[in-house]
Amino acid sequence: MDVVLPDEAKAAEATQMLVFHSIGDTGGIHGDDVQKAISEAMAHQIANPDHNNPAPAFYYNLGDVVYFNGESKLYISQFYEPYQNYPAAIFAIAGNHDGDNLARPGDPVDPEPSLYGFMRNFCDSISRQESPYRPTMTQPYVYWTLQTPCVTIVGLYSNVDGTLDARGTGEQQQWFEQQVANAPGDKALIIAVHHPPYSLDTVHGGYPDIEIAIDRAIQRTGRVPSAVLSGHVHSYQRFERDISGKKVAYIIPGAGGYANTERLMHKIEKTHNGHELPAGFQTTHPDLKLMTHNDKLPGFLRVTSDSNKKNLTFEYFTVSFDGTSTATRFDSVTIEW
Repeated sequence: MDVVLPDEAKAAEATQMLVFHSIGDTGGIHGDDVQKAISEAMAHQIANPDHNNPAPAFYYNLGDVVYFNGESKLYISQFYEPYQNYPAAIFAIAGNHDGDNLARPGDPVDPEPSLYGFMRNFCDSISRQESPYRPTMTQPYVYWTLQTPCVTIVGLYSNVDGTLDARGTGEQQQWFEQQVANAPGDKALIIAVHHPPYSLDTVHGGYPDIEIAIDRAIQRTGRVPSAVLSGHVHSYQRFERDISGKKVAYIIPGAGGYANTERLMHKIEKTHNGHELPAGFQTTHPDLKLMTHNDKLPGFLRVTSDSNKKNLTFEYFTVSFDGTSTATRFDSVTIEW
């Protein structure tokens, strides 16, 4: 972080507190009203800090930046323009649509290699002015680690199908385990991966290969992360998992802009008699509960890492589809490292 955001890194070092935004599935191919509403709400939080709510230092996108095939020509309309008034830096991991270059029936043929647009705009060799609004980002690779004074974020690439590596290979898994093992013990550890290991939505569900990859890293390193952030599912879900006595938050803030109507939101399962799942719903995993969810409104996550108190606070804010209402805090939880 100190390489690309030296002033923000110094401030976090001095206060031992870092705040950032995070959302996924943002590409507004159906219209950018929701993207703009979220961008404006996040920018408002940056412009109006106070003692209890410092200004967020950056925004971490959880993938699916551009629909449907990550074409570089669509970055202007789906990324640069909607966030033109967001004043902080934007980091990202890639989602399935950022890497998928297979055209569906009726789609124009995608002439670019997989991940071409993502690599050009987020993993550039040097920072360029690709648009009038912000320069390209110089992340080292499609999966990468962001070191900050208060939290380590290990960002994974779950490919198009929700796996870290092809069958019979393990390059990314080995890298992942090394990053977890080397993560400083005096900082919080967050894992970011587009496909969620768990989800109770009615469209995608969770991805067992991602669950296995994370659990394997925990078992082999002995380090349990504080949280896992994902996208892919176009709604909000927060799970709590007990891992060796430690409460770990698994959070999906995936209603970041693609779903610009309630019809496009991914609905969460109901109880057997058709009611909303209650808070603290016990899943079929004995150590996993769904603490809360929202499949009605888009929104964004604000994360606060406090090294003084050794805790992380996750707050989810909703906005209206037409952007006419101010952001409303829907959920908040604080967990110990």
